[in-house]
This record gives sequence, structure tokens and C-alpha cells, in this order.
Amino acid sequence: MNKDFSKTLKSTETEDWLDFHVIRPFCYLLAKVFARFDVHPNTVTIWSMIIGAVSCVLFAHGCFYYEGVTGLVCNLGGIVLLMIGDILDCTDGQLARMTGKKSRLGRILDGLAGYAWFIPIYSALVWRFYHKHDIEFGFLGISDTEQNAMIATIVVFVLALISGLHGLAGQQRIADYYIQVHLFFQKGEKSSELDNSVKQKEIYDQMTSDTPWYERLFQKSYIDYTKEQEKKTPQFQLLMKELMEKYGSIDNVPQELREQIRQDSLKLMPWNGLLTFNFRAFWLFLFCLLDVPAMHFLFEAVAMGLLLMYVNHRHEAFCKRARMKITD
Repeated sequence: MNKDFSKTLKSTETEDWLDFHVIRPFCYLLAKVFARFDVHPNTVTIWSMIIGAVSCVLFAHGCFYYEGVTGLVCNLGGIVLLMIGDILDCTDGQLARMTGKKSRLGRILDGLAGYAWFIPIYSALVWRFYHKHDIEFGFLGISDTEQNAMIATIVVFVLALISGLHGLAGQQRIADYYIQVHLFFQKGEKSSELDNSVKQKEIYDQMTSDTPWYERLFQKSYIDYTKEQEKKTPQFQLLMKELMEKYGSIDNVPQELREQIRQDSLKLMPWNGLLTFNFRAFWLFLFCLLDVPAMHFLFEAVAMGLLLMYVNHRHEAFCKRARMKITD
């Protein structure tokens, strides 16, 4: 593997097959082009947010069943735009590591990219369902009246909220956290981006009136973001507390214990990877092409929710085992 390429990755252990063999190599070449023209990583992130969000206009169209070839082309166009947005979202991190232009704002912006994409896309899909729902109504035996369409759309809207806020946001938030936890034990504190709410609050409190308002707003939202991560991982928080109290630093933790935690975490990485963009996007694209996009909300809330519960349970379990070894 090209050493320059590997340096632009967080870790080969946290990348899924598609990212490592297809997307990341392409993003590396793209990052080299951006670096040559001195494009800042945050600029690439903003481009990714805009392009991904614009795809909602095309996803609002029914696919082949409702709009024939035109609808199919629109949905394929939406898929292409969202994939371009994801490629740029991957490129910004590699560009930052390549050029050394890392920043707290960049880390926060990167975390917001998914929200910038999926809020307009999910809104467009609810709108699409209101106007095009013959397949669902036919399957359920519901009469296609204005009243029934409105009631069904309200149900789909609630599903979209659950899918987006509790599903997508919560699942990707924890998936990202577990990646940073893995890097923390694999590479150490300086080479990971594992954050905590106390430190982020200190950063926010140190901001002055000269700090741009948007940076203060992003930092405030990031405090809440890290608090939610900590809330969902109580055994890991206890493990970190006991490790720091006993050893002072991750670098002082006995290698055997540190390696065991890394190995337990490594076994979870393939499952954790399913909570990130690639697997989720596959199902979104499939349901849109089949002209039943509302099914994606149900899939994300139920199937992906169960997957998160599984990953969370296993992660908390090995953290608890590690704590027991510390106290032995």
C-alpha cells in the first residue's frame, strides 16, 4: 500500500472494504489535486454539503413506476449527486491529513455534513410520498382519497423524524464515536480525535466576543453532540475514568490490556461500518428506485436501530470486561 496514501487515512482498521479499495484511493487522488491548488479542507466540506443537499430536488421525483424514464433519470441523478457529496466528504479529511490543515471547525463541519444532506432529502421524500403513494396504498388496500393521503403522509413524516433524528443522527453519532475509541487505543491520544464534553465546554468558555458567531454556535452544538455520545456509552465512560485514574495516560496502560481492548474493538468494526454512509445509502437508493422511499424510514428506524443496539451492547460488554481486569 502506498505510504503517502495510508497517511491520509484515519486507520486501515476502521475502513470498510468499499471505502478502502475504491472510494479512499479515488479521494486520495482528488485530495492531491485540491492540495496542488491550495483548496482548504473546510471548503471541500462545504461543497460536499451543498452538492449532497441539492440531490433532494431529484429525489423528490417519483421513479420509473410513476414518471417513466424521466423519473428514473432524476433518481439516478440524485444518487450520483449524493455519491459526489460523500466522495467530497471523504476527501476533506484526507486533504486535511495530507496538508496538516486540521481544525476544530473542520471536525465539527464534517460531522454536520450528514445533517445537511439528509434533512432536505428526507423532507423531499415525505413530499414525494404525499403526491405518489399508489404502490403503498394498493398494497395496504387503502382508498386513495385526499384525507387518507394526508393522514398517511403525517404518519410517514413522523417516521421520517424518528428515522432522521433518532435513527440516522443517533446511529452515525455512535458509529463515529466507536471509530475514535478504536483509534484511541490503537494509536494513542495524540493520533485520535476522541473528544469529551468537559473539554469541549472548556473550549467554548474560552471563546471571546471576537470569536465568529458561527464558530461559537458550532462549538455549542458539538458539546451536545459529545454529551449524547457519552450518554449512550456508560461502561466506556467508566472504563476511561478508571484508566486515567490508575495510569494517568493511555500511553501508560499496560500493552496487554490496551491490545485486548483494541482487538475486541476491531471485531466490532465491520458491524460498526454498517452504521455509516455506504450501507445506509445502498438501501436509500434501492427504495427510491423501487418507488417506495417511505420504506427507507421504516428500515432505518427498525433494522438499523436493532443493529445499533447490537453494536452498543457488545461494545459496552467488552468495556465492562476490561474494567474487571483493572480491578483484579
